[in-house]
Amino acid sequence: MQDTLSRISLTGVERHFPNNEFIVSKTDTKGFMTYVNSTFVNISGYREEELIGKPHSMIRHPHMPRCIFWLLWNTLRQGNEIFAYVMNRCKNGDHYWVFANASPMFNSQRQVIGYNSNRRLPRPQAITAVTPLYAKLLQIEQAHSNNAAGLEASKAALHQTIADLGIDYEEFVHGL
Repeated sequence: MQDTLSRISLTGVERHFPNNEFIVSKTDTKGFMTYVNSTFVNISGYREEELIGKPHSMIRHPHMPRCIFWLLWNTLRQGNEIFAYVMNRCKNGDHYWVFANASPMFNSQRQVIGYNSNRRLPRPQAITAVTPLYAKLLQIEQAHSNNAAGLEASKAALHQTIADLGIDYEEFVHGL
């Protein structure tokens, strides 16, 4: 799967979806998709059967810093919801931005049984604001020959950036 994804050429073309639509997906606790809505199918360029049962990371754009996904999945695994700006990759190499709200799904015993993500079209100003930060974090990650060291360095840079603003991550995201 990862080898196939690395062969997808990036087009640099940004896609958009209607402002009144939401991209919805659900995953199991390991991040494999169990549900996708028609908006997700339409914007990603994949057929539903190409998405279901596959890791959500198959739409991960290589220009996204890994520390953002670490934060997202770590927050979800702790049983908390999270908001994040994410650039995803389409099947043909185009990309699209979303403002994601991801949350855990629980069974009757309050155990996490999966995750739900609702994504809407982000405000252009938010993307303009977050793009330089993501580029800086990605550069930090790529400066390390060891992926784990790069991830740790970018997590520290993200934490420091937000701490320097005197706010927490949620306030940062919602303030963009």
